This record gives sequence, structure tokens and C-alpha cells, in this order.
Amino acid sequence: MKVARRDPSAFAKRFLPELTVDVVLLSVGDDGRLCTLLSRRNEAPYKGAWALPGVFVGRTETLESAAARALRDKAGIANVFLEQLFTFGDLQRDPRGRVLSVAYYALVPKARFFAATAEIADAAIALLTIPSGDERSGAIHADSAEGRRMKLAFDHDRIIGMAVQRIRGKLNYAPIGFELLPDRFTLLDIQHIHEAVLGRTLNKDSFRRKMLASNLIEDTKQRQIGSAFRPATLYRFKKQEN
Repeated sequence: MKVARRDPSAFAKRFLPELTVDVVLLSVGDDGRLCTLLSRRNEAPYKGAWALPGVFVGRTETLESAAARALRDKAGIANVFLEQLFTFGDLQRDPRGRVLSVAYYALVPKARFFAATAEIADAAIALLTIPSGDERSGAIHADSAEGRRMKLAFDHDRIIGMAVQRIRGKLNYAPIGFELLPDRFTLLDIQHIHEAVLGRTLNKDSFRRKMLASNLIEDTKQRQIGSAFRPATLYRFKKQEN
């Protein structure tokens, strides 16, 4: 008996949803708050709202390549720490139809973040307020530099919240905070990064003892330049042996 062959293109159109990649690009601003880059949407759906850098994944493109393309084209940044976060697939997440999003997050030191994003058209820095423990509850505020609340498109508030939840959890067992720091930094610099990520103040003395005992940092034998007070010691991330 002859078996009818399926048309691959018809099969794809019927059964496969559209696939996108969205990237939460995180840094820490001068005010000690977590910040991310958002792009204003110029077309429906959610015209005028703000969205994470994202792209549709090409049929011959890997997810990682698509994420790197989103950062390069919409944030002006390449070669940064990038990690897959979660797949968002709620049936009603996109009014255009069945669209899945594989979310990534990227961490960038402040100087590089602001320098790279300054020339991106239709983009703005969003200052994030995310109460500890409420990362996935929708209690996420994204404010412009002028203090105006920024309306987020799609389910990007959930994506941002999950990204922050991930890095908050990893602070306790992985040196992820160092991705937000320059090559050399003070103990106070590290503390400010941890406070920005966690959304709360830490005890200076206990944090200092914890970091010095962590075996994650090493003294560079250099001192901070330009300080009005006693120059602080500069540290660097200690490379871990495999």
C-alpha cells in the first residue's frame, strides 16, 4: 500500500509555533539600582510600550546566535556573559498568535553598559524596582531616568522578574556578581553590586569577612586612585582551576 508523503512546509505551518528570543540585559546604575535596556515598540501589538531586546529565531539559527544577534542589533553589545533563563509559552502571551520566547539574561559592567547603549535608537535605560521575594508576582517597576513609569509589553515583566530571581539565587554559590564589575574593584564595590541585586542593605563588616573568606577574590596589591579618604585596596576575581 502506498503511503502518502507529508508536505514538510504544510506540517511546519500547522504544528510549529513562532519562536523568539528575548534578552534581559542587566547592569547597576550610579544610584545603586539594577537597570536594563528596553526598546520602544513602533508597531502593534503594544505599540508605544517598552520591550526587551528580542528577535524571531531564523530557521538556520541557533538560540544562542539569535540571543547574541538581539544584543548586537538592539543593544550594541557583544561578547558578554549570557545564560539561558526559561521558556515562556503561555497561550495568550502574544496577541499575534502562538509565539514562544526563550529568554536569556546578560550581565554587563556599568561603564560598558552605558557606553554601548547610549547610541541605540528608540531605546532607553529602565531603572528596576523589584522587591525581594516578589520577583514573579508582577510587583516590578521599570522607571525611566526621569522617573516616569514605563509600560512593559507582552509578559516582559515576568521575564525580568525571573532573571532577577535567578541572579539573586546564584549570588550565594557562584561568582556571578563579578560579571557586573570592572576587572579591579574594592570590597565596597562588590557590596554595592550585591545590594543592588538583592534589593536590600547588607552589613558592611560581615559582608567583608564573608568575601575575604570566600576564596573568590585576590589582592592586586594596588590601591584605589582619586579617593578623598584612605585609598581602598583593589581586588580582582580569582581564576578558579578546573
